[in-house]
This record gives sequence, structure tokens and C-alpha cells, in this order.
Amino acid sequence: MQKVKLNILGLSVSQSQSGAYALVLSEENGDRRIPIIIGPVEAQSIAIQLEGLKPPRPLTHDLFKQMASAFDIEISEVIIYKLEEGIFYSELVCVKNGKQVIIDSRTSDAVALSLRFNCPIFTTEEILERAGIVIEFENEHTQEEWHQPFSEEPGRGKHEYGKYTSAELSEMLSHAIKDEDYEKASAIRDEINRRKKE
Repeated sequence: MQKVKLNILGLSVSQSQSGAYALVLSEENGDRRIPIIIGPVEAQSIAIQLEGLKPPRPLTHDLFKQMASAFDIEISEVIIYKLEEGIFYSELVCVKNGKQVIIDSRTSDAVALSLRFNCPIFTTEEILERAGIVIEFENEHTQEEWHQPFSEEPGRGKHEYGKYTSAELSEMLSHAIKDEDYEKASAIRDEINRRKKE
């Protein structure tokens, strides 16, 4: 099997399914992208890890990581190995004491765990040929949307928090994380990062 390494390009609100999100993976040395429709819970878990947010209580994928680490189990890689009727199938390649065990997984869970274990994601050339698309970004704003999960939600524009001071934003960010409102936390974090670049 010829493996092709994938990187996480970002998340976006799904245009085809209400309440769902599109996880976009890109081949490391090419222009093809694989959009995968995932649920809001998995999208949230991926987004908070991508953006470095720390939930006050462990999410399911955080709990899995803590348990695996407690028993000296590592995930060495994630492989998206099959595409059937529009559904992507993935495997977790786990290692304990030098022994390798492969566990079946939903792709959304596999990606969320790959972020926590800091391990690579692979797929096959066959899947890339079947599902890979080349996304042409019309302008920089469109491309930014893939890299700014949740921040373009209705009512959460990227400059919505422009009227607040930096100190107020930091306090609001802490409250949003404590309340587990990660969409709001993401938008506030975007505004803080935007100001740092100015």
C-alpha cells in the first residue's frame, strides 16, 4: 500500500449538511484536498486542539489520551484506508512495549486523536485519486475561513470583539473556556491574535 501523508488544512461549516462541519485534509506534497463531513462534537474537539484552547474538564479524546498514556500506549500513526459509499474508514496504529495493534476508528475520532498524540495521518493514493479535489481559493479571505474554525459563524464575525480592550478580551476568553463555549472562545482568540499581528 502506497501511503500519502496528509495535513489538517482546517475546518469549515458544511455547505451540504446543516449542523455539520467539513474537515479538510491536504496531501503534504501536492494540491489535492479531501473534505470529510463530521459532526459538531468531533469538530469542536479538533478545533480546540488546533487552536490551543484548554478545556476546564477533559473531553472524550483527552480522556482517551490520558488513559492510553497511563498504560504506556502510543498511537504512532493514523491511516485512512478505505472509502466506501462516501464514508471514510480509518485505523489507529497503536504501540505498547514494541507490539503493534491496529484499532478501527471513525475518521473524525482518528484525526482528533492524531492531534493529541502528535502523530502523522496517512491515506492511500487510491483514495486521493477518488476523493481528492483541488480547491481554488478566490481570495485570501476565502482561504482564511478554512483556517479559522467557528469564527465565521453567524453572529460571531471576526471583528465582533474589536470594541473591547485587550484586558477585557483576556477575561472574556477565560470565561468562555470555563463555560465550555469554544465557538466564542475561538472568536475571541482570533481577535487577540489579530491585534498581536498589528
